[in-house]
Amino acid sequence: MEESGEKMFLGQYEHSLDEKGRVIMPAKFREDLGDSFVITFGLDKCLFIYPMEEWEKLAHNLEALPFGKKDTRAFKRTLASRALISRFDQQGRVVLAKYLRDYAEIEKNVIIIGVFERIEIWDMKKWKGYAEETEQAYEDIAERIYEKEGLDQE
Repeated sequence: MEESGEKMFLGQYEHSLDEKGRVIMPAKFREDLGDSFVITFGLDKCLFIYPMEEWEKLAHNLEALPFGKKDTRAFKRTLASRALISRFDQQGRVVLAKYLRDYAEIEKNVIIIGVFERIEIWDMKKWKGYAEETEQAYEDIAERIYEKEGLDQE
């Protein structure tokens, strides 16, 4: 997963929460997350997990945003106040705090996906609905993004 020195999370893995709100993290992801990592509110009703190095980069970028803007203050406050520094237990599980599970509407079955520099945890039902919707529009979305960002390699 880490050939160029950069950590990259890819793929998807289905798991279930136990009665204490713990979930097993895939071994491929555990290795690159390291000893401690950050779990926080994500977008689209999922949770984001960042390795500490990526969290620090994100925090640095957010610190540079103007404090005078209401949206900036609200986003920074919400993201940081809901963030939790976490570690794995000896079985490779991580506890998803109740407030995090409530935000992401996580019940029992989850999907853990790699999204390049971060990991996302979704409630399985929510993910299936989201994936179905976005996969149908995948080519149109890709075309717009490639065009807008100048990523077209042709």
